[in-house]
Amino acid sequence: MANRAQIPTSNSSLIAMIADEDTVVGFLLAGVGNVDLRRKTNYLIVDSKTTVKQIEDVFKEFTSREDIAVVLISQYVANMIRFLVDSYNKPVPAILEIPSKDHPYDPAHDSVLSRVKYLFSAESVASGRR
Repeated sequence: MANRAQIPTSNSSLIAMIADEDTVVGFLLAGVGNVDLRRKTNYLIVDSKTTVKQIEDVFKEFTSREDIAVVLISQYVANMIRFLVDSYNKPVPAILEIPSKDHPYDPAHDSVLSRVKYLFSAESVASGRR
């Protein structure tokens, strides 16, 4: 079973990760990691040496790849490129902000949660409910 080669199909999709080392390693151990023939990975480990430009470039790459369905990004990393995360409006790949071990989750900065709140508040105003 371990020697079975994965056969890529037109409906197979990946989960990409942009996070600290502990978070990425945890997901890699769960089987999320992928390296293609061109040695491109579906993850970026962000540490003190990682520049904002590198994070921006990887975010743009992951959101433009057709084989990625979800981009998991640590919230503190998303805050570094908040303008890109907030301006991204395509349904696929979905962008999900996750907490990390060293940085607690803050729902006030979550772009998905703020969009949901906006939609529900607009819906309740339009229907006359509050």
